[in-house]
Amino acid sequence: MNEGKKVLGDERRELIIKWLSVNDSPLTGGELAKRTNVSRQVIVQDISILKARKHPIIATAQGYMLVKTNFTPKVSRIIACKHSPEETKEELFILVDHGVTVKQVMVEHAIYGEITASLMLSTRHDVEAFCHNVEKTKATLLSELTDGVHLHVIEADSNDQLNQAIQALDHKGFILND
Repeated sequence: MNEGKKVLGDERRELIIKWLSVNDSPLTGGELAKRTNVSRQVIVQDISILKARKHPIIATAQGYMLVKTNFTPKVSRIIACKHSPEETKEELFILVDHGVTVKQVMVEHAIYGEITASLMLSTRHDVEAFCHNVEKTKATLLSELTDGVHLHVIEADSNDQLNQAIQALDHKGFILND
């Protein structure tokens, strides 16, 4: 950390890449700002610069992550779901309890077309933090824009994990069927 010392430009961006590369969990803009003694807005600008320089950074609901390129291949699928806002935590718990990562949520908006948000939820802790942030900020879930209908991009180590998670969601009535 750099207590009290403001870290400037390129040095700060190098530190951000270093910290993101050694962390498996997301780092918030606030945490990065605190570490470098700058405002969160400066960090947002730094992230934009780093993305423009082709660093594979994604912004999730929990913070920033560096996409690691040396990883074990995973299987992914897009699923269509429908449920009430109050059932969101239950839906997400079912997925992560089956070893599934909820990478994205997408809705088809009448005016804006497809709206996609990165979630990157892999554990119950991630889900709890996401739901807490929704409640704390009084944010509207994307699925509320479409009467509960939404898509998720989900990922796991195997097709069996995905199939079991989808079956559990279907059992609860969360999978959108014809």
